[in-house]
Amino acid sequence: MAIQAFSSGQTLTAAQMNSLQANDYNQTVSAKTTSYTLVAGDVGTHVQMTAATATTISVPAATFAAGDSLFISSQGAGVVTIQAASTAITVTGLSTTLSQTGGGTLRFQSSSACTFFSGAAKNTLAVDYLITGGGGGGGKSTSQGGAGGGAGGFVTGSIIIGKATYTVTIAGGGSGMTSTGRLSTGYGTSSFFVNTAVGGGGAGGTGNSLTGGDGASGSGGNILGGVGGFGISGQGNAGGTGSGDANYGAGGGGGAGGVGGNGSGTNGGAGGAASTNDYTGSTISYSGGGGGGIGSGGTGGVAGTNAGAGSGSTVGGNATANRAGGGGGGGAANNGGNGGSGQVVIRYLTADGAGLSISTTGSPTTGTSGLYTYYQYTATGTFVVA
Repeated sequence: MAIQAFSSGQTLTAAQMNSLQANDYNQTVSAKTTSYTLVAGDVGTHVQMTAATATTISVPAATFAAGDSLFISSQGAGVVTIQAASTAITVTGLSTTLSQTGGGTLRFQSSSACTFFSGAAKNTLAVDYLITGGGGGGGKSTSQGGAGGGAGGFVTGSIIIGKATYTVTIAGGGSGMTSTGRLSTGYGTSSFFVNTAVGGGGAGGTGNSLTGGDGASGSGGNILGGVGGFGISGQGNAGGTGSGDANYGAGGGGGAGGVGGNGSGTNGGAGGAASTNDYTGSTISYSGGGGGGIGSGGTGGVAGTNAGAGSGSTVGGNATANRAGGGGGGGAANNGGNGGSGQVVIRYLTADGAGLSISTTGSPTTGTSGLYTYYQYTATGTFVVA
C-alpha cells in the first residue's frame, strides 16, 4: 500500500483503517513501459516495468528519506537497470539489473544513498550453441577426377551452464590431396564444453582405395564405382558413389543437409546440401559437401553452399573459411581443394544474462540479435561466466 498522511485530530474512516491493515502484497502497482525516474509518491508502492526492450529506473537524490522503501519488478522481456539519476546519490546492491520475472526492494539509508536487494546472486545461464567441425579436403585421382570432401559436423543444442571457464575449440579444414593416397587430415573436431562436432571425411585417390573417407559427412567415392564414405547420424550424411563410366566422375562429399551426389560419365557428383543457422541474426549456410571432380571433357560437380566445387580440368575448389564445407575434387589428375575450418556460436537471452559477468578469449565477434546476445568464434578461445 502507499504511505498515507494524517492530520492531528483527524477521524479515520473504515476504509482508511482497512487500508492501514493491508500487507506488502497489496502494494499499489504502477506499470511502466519506458525508462522511468522515481518520484516521492513511489514510496511504499510497487513499480513494475513491462517493456520488451532494455530500460532503466533512475533514482534521484534529495527525494527520499532514510527508511523509505519500494518494490521494483520486471514483467517484460527487456533487462531493467536500477541506476543513480546523478552523482549526488549512490545505488548499490549485489545486482542492480533485473531480467524478466525478477524483482527486489529498494531501501534508502539516506536521501543520497540506497541499496537494491534483489535476492540471491544468479549462478546459472541457459545457452544455445552451434558447433561445426573441419571440412574434409578434396581428392586427387591418378588420371581422372578426385572425390569431393565430406562436410564437417553440424551440431546445435541447448544447455544450462554455471559459473566457470569453458574452452571453445575451432578445428581447421583438411588439406586438399596432392598425391593419390588417402587424406589423413580433415578430421578436425570443434567443441564447446562437452559438446563436439567432428571433422568431415577426407577424400582419397585411386592409388589407395576406391571407398570414400568416413567422417561427420563422408567424402565421395572414387572413380571405378567406389562407394561414398559414411556419415554420422545427427552431424552429417554419406558421400556419393563414383562412376565407372568413361571420364570417371567421382562422387560428391556428403553435407549436413543431404547426401553427396553420384558421379557419372559426364559429371562429377554434386556436394551434399548445407544446413543453415541464424544465431547471429543472419542466416548462414554451414557444412556443405565438396563437389566431385571428373576427367578432362566432363563437368565438375557443384558444391554445397560455401563448400568447394569439383573440377573437370584443374584443381578442386577450396571451401569458405569457417563454414565447415568439404573441398572440391580435382579434375583430370589435379590436386583437390581444401576443406573449410569450423566455427562455434554461443548465444543466450540477454535478459537471462543480467547479474552475470561474461568474458571471452579468442576474440569472438559479439552482438545482439532480437532478444539474444551471441558470441561467434572463428578461433580457439574461452567463454567465461562469473
